[in-house]
Amino acid sequence: MRAAVAGFARREWGPLYGEVRGALVERRWRAVPLTLVAVVLIAAFQLVQNQEWGYDAVRATGFVRAADPLWLALLRTPLSLFVPALDLPVWGALAQVLLVFGVAEICLGRLRTLLVAYVCTLAGTLYARLGIAVGPGGPLGLPEADARIVDTGPSAAVVGLAVVVCLQQRAWFTGAAVVVAMAVEVVVKPNLAGKEHLAAIAAALVLYAAAAAVRRRWGQSPRGPGGRGGVRDGSRSGAPAIRS
Repeated sequence: MRAAVAGFARREWGPLYGEVRGALVERRWRAVPLTLVAVVLIAAFQLVQNQEWGYDAVRATGFVRAADPLWLALLRTPLSLFVPALDLPVWGALAQVLLVFGVAEICLGRLRTLLVAYVCTLAGTLYARLGIAVGPGGPLGLPEADARIVDTGPSAAVVGLAVVVCLQQRAWFTGAAVVVAMAVEVVVKPNLAGKEHLAAIAAALVLYAAAAAVRRRWGQSPRGPGGRGGVRDGSRSGAPAIRS
């Protein structure tokens, strides 16, 4: 039994562990500069928005609601990723970003991590409008009152990145567990946040599938030398692509 568990762990997490550990041992904090910047931004936004003089500034730059004009929501969406939700402990957001962004930055590279994080956050922002338009009667619908909920935080980006990393590293069980956990969350508590997580997963799967199709079209190998997928960011120009 113990040998079977150990074998499963090696197959599921061995390549991921080896890649992350190797990068951290070789480059230490230099392996995850984007992650460290994200952590600092979240902590800074948390500090500022809890000050009387700073709340309005954060609201004007990072608060997103479905009731807002679309152009304004799109303008605020990038920063909204780093504004922690007021009703949740900030340490949760910091821990999620430090772990998942850090792993993603090592495995996917900085540009790809940013791309997935932004697209998944944007998917949540756009889904909220769709869900409210559908109304509470449909499985994807939302009540009108949700249009006034302040929708911020890194959770959609974290979920999307976790799924893409699991697919890229062939951690099938872990990836499936993330998807199932988010689906159960919606069943148990069918609120805006839970349904946005499903929207983020859908966006992540679309990105991954699109990148795989592009690689097949151009005959690119999903993994480069040393088991890594392709060339690292900064070593070539061109649009970033998600690796599988």
